[in-house]
Amino acid sequence: MRGLFVVCAALATLVTPIAPALAAPSPLVSTACGTALDATEIDRIELLSDTTTLPTGATLVTLEDAVARHQQITEILVRHRDWRGLFALGLDGVEQAAVMPLQRDPGAFLDREYAHRISLDLLRRFLVNVHAEFGGGTLEPQWATYFDLTRQCDRSPARVAMAGYNAHLTVDLTHAVAAVGTRPENAPDYFEIVDAIARSGDLIVDRTKAVYGADLGPLWRFYFVGEGLDAVLGKGVATGPLLRLADAGANVVIFGNGLALQDPALRTPTAIEVDTLWRTVDLAMETLAELHAL
Repeated sequence: MRGLFVVCAALATLVTPIAPALAAPSPLVSTACGTALDATEIDRIELLSDTTTLPTGATLVTLEDAVARHQQITEILVRHRDWRGLFALGLDGVEQAAVMPLQRDPGAFLDREYAHRISLDLLRRFLVNVHAEFGGGTLEPQWATYFDLTRQCDRSPARVAMAGYNAHLTVDLTHAVAAVGTRPENAPDYFEIVDAIARSGDLIVDRTKAVYGADLGPLWRFYFVGEGLDAVLGKGVATGPLLRLADAGANVVIFGNGLALQDPALRTPTAIEVDTLWRTVDLAMETLAELHAL
């Protein structure tokens, strides 16, 4: 009997299913100018960025979960000094230090639900593209540009970071304004949020420099206050969209474009304008990065 037991045990061992090892990730997915992420980390980012699994119910609860997920994604990328974290690092800092304290304050907004919805929609758009980047999906053009730059290790990391902010604000925030049905009366709450982001410039600049050694100060000031516009125009960059951005201010232009996107008569020309503005700003960032030798 003892011999039979040993044989049966051996056979059982042979047929016991073995958990398959995770396949080695593609270098295009695992590495972006830092040390390589392993398959477990990539799977983790793909899981965290899946917006279809965000909790439903109270918008603030969903927003809190999305922000926590983004923080975990950022920690993985920063641990590897992966350049895909250049934008995520600053975004996480702003979320933790500026945006979420406002969102949790019952007295911060005239319409709390509106404030929660626009912040959630904006963050969701980035997470969707992170999910596409790490899961092999289709990236939106502005994020395809950013993630492509994160693999060009001879580029200025400051310029790469600002490609992310340009995508997030010029394009995604404009569409978030439209998607949540923003009305002119929502302007105070909108500006409360975006002004908090703008005031966090030093935090973003300091964080990025400390972790990645990149000084994006000149590029950040260009976007929000138009500093350096003359130098850019001297290089022959298209002037119309940049002048409008500098004259009115980025946050005002974004708000106006978001309202216009909701008007069927203005939707197509406004979408073209948003795309043109994003591309023009991106080219201007390239020029400024060269001028400042960033």
